[in-house]
Amino acid sequence: MRHETEWSEQNRLYLTAALGTVRARLEGGTAPECVAAGMRPAPAIEALAELFGLSEFERQVLLLCAGVEFDSEFAAAVGAGGPTFSLALGKLEQPHWSALAAESPLRYWRLIEVSSEGSLTRSRLRVAERVLHYLAGLQTMDRELSPLVEAIEDAPRLSGTHCETARRIASLLRDAPPKYPVIHLAGTEARAKQAVAAQAAAALGLELFLLRAADLPASPADRETVVRLWEREAILRRAALLIEMDEMEPGTPRRAVAPLLDATQGVLFASTREPLPALRRSIARFDVMPPAATEQLENWRDVLGEAAAARMDGELDAVAAQFRVTREQMEEAAAEYRAAQLAVTPASLWGICRRRTRVKLDDLAQRIESAAGWDDLVLPEAQKATLRRIAVHLRHRYRVYEAWGFAARSGRGLGIHALFAGASGTGKTMAAEVLARELDLDLYRIDLSAVVSKYIGETEKNLRRLFDEADGSGAILLFDEADALFGKRSEVHDSHDRYANLEISYLLQRMESYRGLAILTTNMKNALDTAFLRRLRFVVEFPFPDQQQRREIWRRMFPAATPLHEVDFERLAQLGVAGGSIRNIALEAAFQAAGESAPVGMRHLLEAARAECGKLERPLAAAETGGWV
Repeated sequence: MRHETEWSEQNRLYLTAALGTVRARLEGGTAPECVAAGMRPAPAIEALAELFGLSEFERQVLLLCAGVEFDSEFAAAVGAGGPTFSLALGKLEQPHWSALAAESPLRYWRLIEVSSEGSLTRSRLRVAERVLHYLAGLQTMDRELSPLVEAIEDAPRLSGTHCETARRIASLLRDAPPKYPVIHLAGTEARAKQAVAAQAAAALGLELFLLRAADLPASPADRETVVRLWEREAILRRAALLIEMDEMEPGTPRRAVAPLLDATQGVLFASTREPLPALRRSIARFDVMPPAATEQLENWRDVLGEAAAARMDGELDAVAAQFRVTREQMEEAAAEYRAAQLAVTPASLWGICRRRTRVKLDDLAQRIESAAGWDDLVLPEAQKATLRRIAVHLRHRYRVYEAWGFAARSGRGLGIHALFAGASGTGKTMAAEVLARELDLDLYRIDLSAVVSKYIGETEKNLRRLFDEADGSGAILLFDEADALFGKRSEVHDSHDRYANLEISYLLQRMESYRGLAILTTNMKNALDTAFLRRLRFVVEFPFPDQQQRREIWRRMFPAATPLHEVDFERLAQLGVAGGSIRNIALEAAFQAAGESAPVGMRHLLEAARAECGKLERPLAAAETGGWV
């Protein structure tokens, strides 16, 4: 602080002397001597002249404009017309006409502003406010930039993998000048990318500032102004810029950002989930993803402390394997966990992470509250055994992939994906609910109408966003009626057919790399591409229930609190409908009985069965309901 105070005073004295030199030339007197011996850093006017390559004449023009702002006597010496190029050319030393050119440092970097009145030489000149503050020794953001640009001062602590990424970026940039590549930070975690960019910039001695692409002005001319002002700012304070494109609206054309990326010189980071648009300058891509499970476990132990981690009796291993979170998210979850331990019914760390990682996914898909258990599922033993195998794969994937080394051998095919095939109402969605409840995971149904788009490329973007958001929690994704999206690949007749095949290929790749469980349901297994079927790990056939299975479904359909009157489950099983229809019939009969303030009886069930079969346009045979009433 003392050194800053001393420099400020020395800079004031030096600036006063420099202004006195220009004033003496205006008045024809003797110029005082400017002495800067021992000043570290150099006086602001000399630093600025060196940074922007000002000639001696251009330096004097800048002082001429600054003098009328700092000193009323200096303004009197200039005269009522104020500083002009004409005055500078006639009074200052070493004048040259090129100082008036649009590409000269004074005008290109907008160190001075030229009024639009009159000829160029007679137009009034004014020093830019940001430059005036700099000459006085103050670092303030330009007023036009301050609404758009903010300093990144509280970047979260980085994990080991992210630290290494920041080190590699800094090493690349250190060897790159003067033509820096755009550093593309790819991944889903915006805060982690900010932290990586901040650490890389700090290693180069640069401040980091953030500009959100969604806040950019719409006009190309205004965007050009932002570029020029930022470049001046970056030079004045040795700064780097992070342009964040993660939260741009889906319809916003990223091509509009390309000129900004190309025009902005210096150290530039671009944060986006999508590929960057084509640029004239080179691009260096770095993936910033949540750390692997082994590193996650180390980070959790560091955040919670060894004593707390030891008391969790294995839960921490499961949390590290299941949830992919940043260091900042860990610290927030750990703080909530410590507070929760003081409650009457303390929350588990698993539950806290599950709730925190689902936030953005709730906007993209429908979350299903899983209430069904194994006892509610009426299936042949072979199908139940396959479902239990799926649960085993999910529960123990950390041990097999990480501890036993399968992930290190090959990163391909580690995703867990299954096809549930069968007619409507045979229990496909219920089976997904059973798995979600068994594993204490969120289950999301994907609305294909919201994912599939007729516009080329949009379906792929929607799928990328969906899988990126789901990856943090490893939630179970349920694609209903998947044949609509994953049907047999079409013969290529035009560009739309070709892109449809690319979408399917992209989806297969994302499913194989997705760390959670992706379930596809279909009523028409034969409609699926055979190459696609070969790449699925599990295929579960949901058969139409036979009479014995229908009897079991009927027995389990009514809650214990439901009043029943002489309900014959053997006769109900005669009705050849699937479990989904049985549920609809039972529910409709319950409402009819409730309306009569009576227990549910066979008469109510018969009326409900007629309504359900009428809805399905299915005839109700007398043999199916014989003896019901």
